[in-house]
Amino acid sequence: MKKIDFSFKNNEPTAKGSLLISDPFSDDVYFGRSVVLICEHNDEGTFGFVLNNYIDIDLHQLDDSFPDINARISFGGPVSKENLYYIHCFSDITNTLEIRKGLYYGGDFDEICEQIKNTENPNKEIRFFVGYSGWSSGQLDEEIKNESWITANNISTEKILDTRLDDLWKICLEKQGLRFKMMTKFPRNPMDN
Repeated sequence: MKKIDFSFKNNEPTAKGSLLISDPFSDDVYFGRSVVLICEHNDEGTFGFVLNNYIDIDLHQLDDSFPDINARISFGGPVSKENLYYIHCFSDITNTLEIRKGLYYGGDFDEICEQIKNTENPNKEIRFFVGYSGWSSGQLDEEIKNESWITANNISTEKILDTRLDDLWKICLEKQGLRFKMMTKFPRNPMDN
């Protein structure tokens, strides 16, 4: 009988545009069963946004100048929780930064608002975050080495922008192969078994 390896590691490189998937047993208040989009990863550190931790707040409560859009907002992480951030598919926005092909971060706020007004279904093109997640130089690599995260590079931009998915952690982990698919069935607390 073949023994199944249940270690929480893979050999995917971590880079700008990658996703981090947290280990099944993490009970961290911010990162338990989370999926994080990496917006920058270099020698100085890493930052990104938690994709699947939603908060119950209306976009207009944060800034009443936004166009009428019914957007679901994510808690992007514990850093700069007083600021609003956004990722989007609008390539022609001034001062926007490319995360991966067809996906961008930030950019001129007024241009973003105008683009939203002129987009038929803006919820498929942009998503918003309060706060972000950050790691100092080498910190994330150490956490991956300690099996707190695996890296995924096979998740589409459409899935990243889709705020209707309440089971994104499971969807992303299952896509990493049979061993990880089995891990989606694990209880959060092994003592609950």
